[in-house]
Amino acid sequence: MSHASNASELRTRTFVDGTWHDGSPALVGPKSHVMWMASSVFDGARWFDGVAPDLDRHCRRVNRSAEALGLKATVAAEEIEALARQGLEGFSGETAVYIRPMYWAEAGGYMGVTADPDSTRFCLCLYETPMLEPAGFSVTVSPFRRPTPETMPTLAKAGCLYPNNARAILEARDRGFDNALVLDMLGNVAETGTSNVFCVKDGIVYTPIPNGCFLNGITRQRVIALLREAGREVIEKSLTPAEFMAADEVFSTGNHSKVVPISRIEGRELQPGPVYRQAREAYMAFARKGH
Repeated sequence: MSHASNASELRTRTFVDGTWHDGSPALVGPKSHVMWMASSVFDGARWFDGVAPDLDRHCRRVNRSAEALGLKATVAAEEIEALARQGLEGFSGETAVYIRPMYWAEAGGYMGVTADPDSTRFCLCLYETPMLEPAGFSVTVSPFRRPTPETMPTLAKAGCLYPNNARAILEARDRGFDNALVLDMLGNVAETGTSNVFCVKDGIVYTPIPNGCFLNGITRQRVIALLREAGREVIEKSLTPAEFMAADEVFSTGNHSKVVPISRIEGRELQPGPVYRQAREAYMAFARKGH
């Protein structure tokens, strides 16, 4: 049964069990494993200006995430991509669309705790959500830390990881900031609560080196490659909060709004700089070539 969207809402289409539905159909019940054991993974891509950059990579990653969480990737990445492009035909293109493939477990295994991989279900949800204008946002250093691979399934883009990011953001907002710089267990900067993060000093770009504690984002990887292709030096290394405080520029990358400047870090105001503009312009040029 499909649940039609309210006419005043932004458009949503969901593919599940071989059928497209308008809106957000009810899919899980109180005994679904995902409901009480958080056995879900997802990925996110974007469609804007008629293009969906790196959609193939996002589709491959959701399948890797499923396997990392003990689920079964039941839909080939190429099929997920084809479904997404089919579903996008139902949108006007006036508003950017978020592309979100998901897997979750319906049944549990050992004592109900482990997921039964044979109960894995898949859905693909497409919904309109505007991309943020790159006006910039403020960050503070969070008291909460990213988990290590030994403590959480950090190799998966798993729903169970996000409540920790959420509390970092909520704590930061209580102190008057938009977002947070989240550190790893050694006290080095890992990411913001919602995206990967870069800083610039004397024209050189620095970004935390992936150490298994945070997601090595697809947009992050793309921006690094584009900047290097343009001749810009990009260094991946362990970075302290002090290095971000002393930077000439700070910006973030992520699927939701791609490349966005950070306008304040703690009490220090920052302006969008030339490297940020180069990164954003290079990414948008790459995207609009139809990749």
